[in-house]
Amino acid sequence: DINNSPFEVLYCRMEDDIHISSDVEDDRMEEDLEGKENDVQTKIFLPGQPLEEGQELVHDKSAYYMFHAAQTGAPCLSFDILKDSLGSNRHDYPMTVYLVAGTQAEKGRQNFVILMKMSDLYSTYKEKDESDHEEEEDEELDDEEPQLDTIMMQHPEPINRIRVAPLPNHSILATWSEAGRVHIWDFTKHTISLDSPSTGTGASAIALKGHKESPLFTFSGHQTEGFSLDWSPTVPGRLATGDCKGRIHLWNTHEKNTWIVDQRPYSAHTQSVEDIQWSPNEETVFASCSVDKTIKVWDIRAKPSKACMITTQAHDTDVNVIHWNSKEPFIISGGDDGIVKIWDLRQIQTGNSVASFKHHTGPITSVEWHPSDSSVFASAGEDNQIVQWDLAVEKDEEEDNDQLNDIPPQLLFIHQGQEDIKEIHWHPQLPGVIISTALSGLNIFRSISV
Repeated sequence: DINNSPFEVLYCRMEDDIHISSDVEDDRMEEDLEGKENDVQTKIFLPGQPLEEGQELVHDKSAYYMFHAAQTGAPCLSFDILKDSLGSNRHDYPMTVYLVAGTQAEKGRQNFVILMKMSDLYSTYKEKDESDHEEEEDEELDDEEPQLDTIMMQHPEPINRIRVAPLPNHSILATWSEAGRVHIWDFTKHTISLDSPSTGTGASAIALKGHKESPLFTFSGHQTEGFSLDWSPTVPGRLATGDCKGRIHLWNTHEKNTWIVDQRPYSAHTQSVEDIQWSPNEETVFASCSVDKTIKVWDIRAKPSKACMITTQAHDTDVNVIHWNSKEPFIISGGDDGIVKIWDLRQIQTGNSVASFKHHTGPITSVEWHPSDSSVFASAGEDNQIVQWDLAVEKDEEEDNDQLNDIPPQLLFIHQGQEDIKEIHWHPQLPGVIISTALSGLNIFRSISV
């Protein structure tokens, strides 16, 4: 179970260390608190506050429309969402989610690309005053078992980052390996297999033995490891990859299942390139961030030595992550300083962000704009927090709560319970649903705030 929290394993299909869990045990623990609630003074808990002896944080089911957790054995420190054909803007429960993740196993252990289908993800929401500890409701919840089907493909090295190409009817993936190679894979047939009945020759059998595939294409030209890669959303098959020596290479498809990688690197960064983001609407423009504390905007119509069009000193420390707003000319960034900044691309060259938030107490590890609400975004950090924000919210002058004086009014929700959070993604077809991966496993949830 994740993080020693009171979650009971409800479903385990492929292997003992790959499972999805829910919160039945939470219900049973709350039963012990019956009759004591009137003796407890409720107060707001803020991250960083010490817990007194005997106190523990518990999952508040009235704060989540849905909350589930999953384990993958070896930690998957990077993942991506596979778009499905079940429809957009889905609100009904139970929900189904398709993911792909890459493991970072201990030295000497096999690494895998794991395709996952999470289904029967039911709503876990309950009103605060709802009598959720009745025996018959416990029995009913026991019958609602979320399911996890997986297909595992062997990967030659630990995976630093994995991304799905936005191609219709194909599951093309890129993996950045710890060994300094970038691989391209075609997992289309395996994705289809996730929906096949689990028989002795189906998805379950593949998962148990660890299927072996060869990549479509491998590039070793970086000659060192890296973490940044992004597929262009406007040009099919176009990819940019950045390494720890500050170099970025541009990929374009040449023929079926082959790519041409420009051997001339984009090398204006002086230290490791930590993240890359293509413009959502301009085919030739991408942005990057670096340990050199800068964000750079590039236009590939110029030759690599002159393609850097804008440089801004973005943070006083390493800039770890960026994300490009799909609807507005904004980029969000997060740094080792724990600060999240919003940049207006029309004035980014001035070096002045349009908003800055210092809530996290550790380096920022992931940021992402909401796919349809241009003012909403989420951030995650090494302080084991996932925070949801809304730039459209203004301070309520009539609000009188001393506990909230130091909290930005734009902060909507704080999710905790994971250890060493690495990546978060909003699901583009399930409004408000966030999926996160951490050393302690995966969470999938929707808060009542978004």
